[in-house]
Amino acid sequence: MPSTTERITALIITYNEMGYIERCIESVSFADEIIVVDSYSTDGTYQFLLKHPKVKVIQNPFVNYTAQKSYALQQATNDWILFLDADEVVSETLRKEIRTKAVSNSKHSAYWFYRTFMFQNQRLRFSGWQTDKNYRLFRKSRARFCDKKIVHETLVVSGSSGILREKLVHFCYKDYSDYKLKMLKYGRLKAKEAFYKEKKFYYLPLIYKPTWKFFHNFFLRLGF
Repeated sequence: MPSTTERITALIITYNEMGYIERCIESVSFADEIIVVDSYSTDGTYQFLLKHPKVKVIQNPFVNYTAQKSYALQQATNDWILFLDADEVVSETLRKEIRTKAVSNSKHSAYWFYRTFMFQNQRLRFSGWQTDKNYRLFRKSRARFCDKKIVHETLVVSGSSGILREKLVHFCYKDYSDYKLKMLKYGRLKAKEAFYKEKKFYYLPLIYKPTWKFFHNFFLRLGF
């Protein structure tokens, strides 16, 4: 039986994403449905999305990333989901590859994406991020977000997974201030996650973990 391309819902969660969200939305304009869940942005993100003819925007209070993404997933009306961060962009070649994978008789339930990382609009070629991959395309009926992870959310997939050849473009940080703000935000969420898991605090890892991470990523993985 020949495969047929199925409808795709693009999902994005946002909070104060002006400067990112415009090109993200443009890059997923091929999707049959675009839903954005906004956490009450104050920088004009919500107003921009309201005016966009292809976007359905819903405001929902932010608790953590897993809860917000799970809420967004519930809003989708199609089985194939393309779930992006607001600072990610789908290239034309990746767009074509996505269309070849979101088919009725796909042998995989989900697909990993590698990413090209950009800092201040310049490509980061080393430092370890070049091997980073995430689930971005998957069947809603065969996947869910693990509720035990509240930051760097984990998708639990029922069935096999594939890997796309083309990469997402990730505009991760505008400048150092943006980087610092995101690290503080993620750090607080990771602390909450550790607290909920009743992990004990030890001073020794506070010394050797950052030291090793810096040496490994800066020197061994050429992060300079």
